[in-house]
Amino acid sequence: MSDAVCLKHVEKGDYAYEEAIKTLRTNIQFCGSNLKTVMFTSSMPDEGKSEVVMALAVSLASIGKKVLLVDADIRKSVLITRHGVRGRINGLSQYLSGQKTMEEILYHTNIEGMDIVFAGPYSPNPAELLEENSFKELIRAAREDYDYLLIDTPPMAGLIDGAIVAGLCDGAVIVIESGAISRRLVQRVKAQLEKSGCRILGVVLNRMDTSRDRYYGKYGKYNSYKRDAYEQYYEKKKE
Repeated sequence: MSDAVCLKHVEKGDYAYEEAIKTLRTNIQFCGSNLKTVMFTSSMPDEGKSEVVMALAVSLASIGKKVLLVDADIRKSVLITRHGVRGRINGLSQYLSGQKTMEEILYHTNIEGMDIVFAGPYSPNPAELLEENSFKELIRAAREDYDYLLIDTPPMAGLIDGAIVAGLCDGAVIVIESGAISRRLVQRVKAQLEKSGCRILGVVLNRMDTSRDRYYGKYGKYNSYKRDAYEQYYEKKKE
């Protein structure tokens, strides 16, 4: 195991978003005890799948689950820059190409119970790398050592990488940006996953404007009121 890394910006501080992630966490748990390896994909880049899978990993770890997050988006990973990871980081592409061992790409994080494998340097042949037996060995080992293995894959419209990973997973979640992706494109992704034999667990509708939703709007106001009440209470204690 390599040295621990510090992940920054893992909490959004958004009440509705946090509740949605908790709901996703609960739904994943209710999918059965045999569900351990879950891939997250999307149709196109920038739909928010990486932020969703990171938030879910943190949420699962917060309730005592042992979680490994694997960034398999070797083509265009965002995790290192988005979460302010510093230093020289080994990654999945180096392991799959035989440059590093499994132990050298596994990192503890500052989040108790959560480990991570970063994507590593860009590779011109990521699909071929993901078909290596070493990737299957990584998944096999992770299934034994962790409660959940969450895999962040590249978008599936026009790329085969996600379909390769899907064949090794217990289930898949499709992340869709609200109002940005056509139904036809999502159906293409769904068909690819079905062809791989991977069970589709469901869809996450991401970046939905919850301010228009009366239910979440009420809870948002309640959360704001609760913060104001706490602030008033502590101000009185100081006096």
